[in-house]
Amino acid sequence: MSSSDALILLRASIAASKAPQLTCDPAEPVENATDSFVEASHLYFPYPTPQSLPLTTTTRFTSTSPDTVQVDLRSVYFAWVKKDVTVPEYIASAQDLDQQLPEGQKIRNLVFVERLELMTWLEGATEDSEYIKPSEDAPGTEGAAGKAAEIAGGAGVPAQPGTGQTVTQQLAGRPVRVIDARLQTIYNGERSMLDHNSILRGIKPTDFSHVRKHAELFLGKRRTAPGARPGQPQSKTLATRPVPAPAKPMQSNVNSKRSDPIILLSPSASSQLRMSNIKSFLDQGLYVPADHPILSSQMTPNILHVTRTLPSLSPKPYRFILVDSPDQFKPEYWSRVVAVFTTGQTWQFRGYKWREPQQLFENVLGIYVGEKGQPLPNEIKGWGSAVKKFELERWDERGHGPSVDQEQRQNRRWRDRETVEEIWRTLEGHMRSKGDWKR
Repeated sequence: MSSSDALILLRASIAASKAPQLTCDPAEPVENATDSFVEASHLYFPYPTPQSLPLTTTTRFTSTSPDTVQVDLRSVYFAWVKKDVTVPEYIASAQDLDQQLPEGQKIRNLVFVERLELMTWLEGATEDSEYIKPSEDAPGTEGAAGKAAEIAGGAGVPAQPGTGQTVTQQLAGRPVRVIDARLQTIYNGERSMLDHNSILRGIKPTDFSHVRKHAELFLGKRRTAPGARPGQPQSKTLATRPVPAPAKPMQSNVNSKRSDPIILLSPSASSQLRMSNIKSFLDQGLYVPADHPILSSQMTPNILHVTRTLPSLSPKPYRFILVDSPDQFKPEYWSRVVAVFTTGQTWQFRGYKWREPQQLFENVLGIYVGEKGQPLPNEIKGWGSAVKKFELERWDERGHGPSVDQEQRQNRRWRDRETVEEIWRTLEGHMRSKGDWKR
């Protein structure tokens, strides 16, 4: 029985190295083949049973960004055709094609993770995906196992004709390899075995930015400081430029000439604000997702600086130091920490001077920034007023992504500026209450 499932047909065609073809006429698909997504109305599958499906056919692949929809065959095949291009080139090609297609026949722009999942499944590297709904006629785990057992026992395998051998026939003077029907049925029931390497390799992208941070700790020891003798290790400091050493031991009042306030960020991957997007948020009042492949910073720095004037404390601007780890802290740095961004995960505080949340937020300001409409973590609720809560509007890739210019993006996300100003006012009030930061 032939299948009309678009995803199964596309995967089978790819596995058999018989690529489908865009066509303008399903009645005569080969004669009316085309390479243009604008001219084509159907996709012709020569394998396993020749048939054509409309490009508007809804597939079982589900895209969840910015909204949840089932992707049509046009968008799935376009993503496959563009599987080897870079993300910016894929987005640009999709936008250019959208301008040529009629209304209602637009390309669904798949985000990086969705494209990766789709390509992996189509190439046969995985048997299931969280983005692909199960087929109604697809067997479950028990059914698949039962089917394999039946085939292994001989059930479900046609007894006639066939000898269970692969033969070579002559077609138009050329040798053609033909697999016996019985042998082909057994092949269809086989399951790919995973070895040690294929299991550990995985299919999802992994963020290795933390490796670079650890490498800096070791590579930094080999760099020679200006004026130092060769071989003399450079001392570890928090800032990238040297900070003058204090002439006197650390006192309770902060010396404004040599000390900049420090803000600690959460290194958690679930945090809305990380080193890749915090500067544009606090500086420009614009939020972009921390892992956005185009708009966020592609190079994650170890340290950032943000300048801000706090009128009630001083007419001169303060330079804030932003880091997501206290690994390079000296003991006296903790008196300069004024705020901690947290997601409610207590493992963040393991390397802190104050490891207990209650004790930590008695000394510094706690800040939680979440997405509007999402529930607060139980830990944040439990810490009460010690942690100030702020909300961000949900990110819309179509309305806020690379397809719009910077000015439009800022206008559409005007609430970000309100949230940033509220955070700065809260931080200014906290620093004023401490009494150590007036200049």
